[in-house]
Amino acid sequence: MIETLGEHAPSYATVKNWVARFKRGDFSTCDAPRPGRPKTLTTPEIIDQIHELILEDHRISAKSIAEQLDISRERFRSIVGEDLDMRKLSAKWVSKCLNADQKRQQCQSSEQRLEFFSAPSK
Repeated sequence: MIETLGEHAPSYATVKNWVARFKRGDFSTCDAPRPGRPKTLTTPEIIDQIHELILEDHRISAKSIAEQLDISRERFRSIVGEDLDMRKLSAKWVSKCLNADQKRQQCQSSEQRLEFFSAPSK
């Protein structure tokens, strides 16, 4: 394996555990369920919900939003920092570059135009 995979080869201990599991008759290649909170994916819906909550109240706490949406505070911080490009400044959430707000406004105006033009004419 080392000749084929090089530095990406699994360790000797990992291979030893695999062999022991195969000898016991465990041929499953799926990960076993683990205790603890499952990982949540960052979906556009969650990002939009967080953005709406922040726009409603710029002073809302990270803990409050995380509890309302049932996500971890780490996931919340990741979404706010990376996806929404916002940060907390003087107890208020503010955009770093207004990118998320500008995108949202553009999306809303585009949706309004689409509704206007796809409505049946009288």
